Amino acid sequence: MPIAQINIMEGRSNEQKETLVAEVTAAISRSLDSPEQNIRVLIHEVPKQNWGIAGSSAKKLGR
Repeated sequence: MPIAQINIMEGRSNEQKETLVAEVTAAISRSLDSPEQNIRVLIHEVPKQNWGIAGSSAKKLGR
């Protein structure tokens, strides 16, 4: 059972996350010849305060 874990910064819409899950699932299915029903995609949303870019938080940088 393939499991994909994806870390993203908070702020994406539910629709965007649904699209991400669908497209990652399809890509894994194609590349590994695995049935889609066996694939799991886990999205971890990281608060902007906890996402560092070049020594500053994404929140501080206005991202």
